[in-house]
Amino acid sequence: MKKKSSLMTHIAGSPYIIWAVLFIIVPLCMVAYYAFTDKSGNFTFDNMLSIGKYTDTIILSIWLGLLATVISLVVAYPLAMIMAAKGPEKQSRMTMLIMLPMWMNFLLRTYSWMTILEDNGLLTTGLNYIVDCLNTLPNVSLDPVHLINTRGAVVLGMVYNFLPYMILPIYTVMLKADRSLVEAAQDLGGNKLDVFRNVTIPLSVPGIVSGFTMVFVPSVSTFFISQKLGGTGTTLIGDIIETQFQTANNFNLGASLSFVLMILIFICLAVMNKFSDDDGGVVI
Repeated sequence: MKKKSSLMTHIAGSPYIIWAVLFIIVPLCMVAYYAFTDKSGNFTFDNMLSIGKYTDTIILSIWLGLLATVISLVVAYPLAMIMAAKGPEKQSRMTMLIMLPMWMNFLLRTYSWMTILEDNGLLTTGLNYIVDCLNTLPNVSLDPVHLINTRGAVVLGMVYNFLPYMILPIYTVMLKADRSLVEAAQDLGGNKLDVFRNVTIPLSVPGIVSGFTMVFVPSVSTFFISQKLGGTGTTLIGDIIETQFQTANNFNLGASLSFVLMILIFICLAVMNKFSDDDGGVVI
């Protein structure tokens, strides 16, 4: 009976193993192969050594990705709390509103922000109107607002495109959290701040870690957002990798950059997992 159960479990898990091998293990092996070989297929460290000149770009990519992730967390956390406190019908509506932009193509969403942020766009025009009004005041001299082709626009594009990936994990964890713990903390005399700091946040840590991962990884490796909203002044590591594969035809350098970026992301995720407590460590 045990052999039969083990066989059934093995059969049931086979599709997932095959999927992991074909679409995870094999691509990673290919990246590692190209990263440590030259165009002739000979083993070399030259590709890895040449990454040093892209250090500033890698640091900038991590910084902007981290900034976008933190902003997403600040925006998503209170929204997730509000959603979790609503009734089932309102939760469904709010979830639909959050997911609605995701139904639109990623490229179209980014192009839409280009239209909004350009110098004659709706947002920039409105802000410059306010600036013109303020400049009429005594001793006030403000420069015109310029939003497109800036790092701020890149971060805005990251937050807009990846924000749902932060909201939904936190909302799901809060929805499944044991509300009796909150009530117990209140009965023990805890005020709202104490309950939030010692109960709500620890219970939601798994969702925060999951959302952080789902936003940080694509933010660091993105290239289309930086190209369209950041212009030539904001080149991220994803842009360099895309150029090596699409324009320079230097697959080996592109693979080595991808390999290093993957390692850095794994390190960041390992650090984040140190803050995750699956038991939801609550201190009352």
